[in-house]
Amino acid sequence: MQNLYDKRRVAATFRDRLSAALMTSGMSRAALARAVGVDRSSVTQMLAEGDTRMPGGHVVAACAQALDVSADWLLGLSNRPEQAGALLDSSLSISETGRATGLDDQIFAWHREAEGYKIRHVPATLPDMLKTNAMLRWEYAPVTHRRPDAAIDAAAERLDWMRLSESDYEIAIAMHELESFARAEGYYTGLSAEIRRAQLDWLLEIYTQFYPSLRIFLFDARQLWSAPVTVFGPKMAVIYLGQHFLAFRDRDRVRTLSQHFDWLVREAAISARAVPDHLRALRAALDD
Repeated sequence: MQNLYDKRRVAATFRDRLSAALMTSGMSRAALARAVGVDRSSVTQMLAEGDTRMPGGHVVAACAQALDVSADWLLGLSNRPEQAGALLDSSLSISETGRATGLDDQIFAWHREAEGYKIRHVPATLPDMLKTNAMLRWEYAPVTHRRPDAAIDAAAERLDWMRLSESDYEIAIAMHELESFARAEGYYTGLSAEIRRAQLDWLLEIYTQFYPSLRIFLFDARQLWSAPVTVFGPKMAVIYLGQHFLAFRDRDRVRTLSQHFDWLVREAAISARAVPDHLRALRAALDD
């Protein structure tokens, strides 16, 4: 009796979903029959009320292909009608960008979408929206596709958004990044002491103004490591690859990257509360 009930339930689900998909597609029964390779009467039978007979697996698969839905959805095994490829496209996207920057228009759109949620960020360098105008001019001058003035305007816009937003913002930075900046080493080679002093002063001012809604954590890259990544609450997570952003919207991957960020925070060498003292120490060393 149970098997008969299950068979009827599956048949009813298949019939209802096949009918809905056929209506959505705008395809006629005759067109579906041609696409599947069966007689029109076979399609009529599949859609007949009360019929508990199920077509073979190859016919179900052909119907799904013709109607651009998944076979699992037609059979009631999934609540998502998209085919596997479409599901991947909806949960994963790749966006082109010029460089590792928080000033990208797409990034800002994602910030707005996640407003009200906690945003977690591991920048590639110092966070762009916390940089001084002089720092942005130095950094963007060699970039041909974006003028420094445009970067400065964008940074000011992002900072204004932070002032009005209800989002908490957590940033995890490798300790050596700040130290390299303070000493003008590596990426920051050639950066004047004047710009570095002003930048550290600005970071202190902004941090004092925004804390605790803005929290910075410093981790030891000899113990921990992270690629540049931003987690926009539960909505999505984005990994920076160089010229592209890899954006995930499916729950499991967003949760995994959130847990990765939580690990950076939990194991941070310098907590958010202690960051101002560390910045002051770096600033004082510039005057020695």
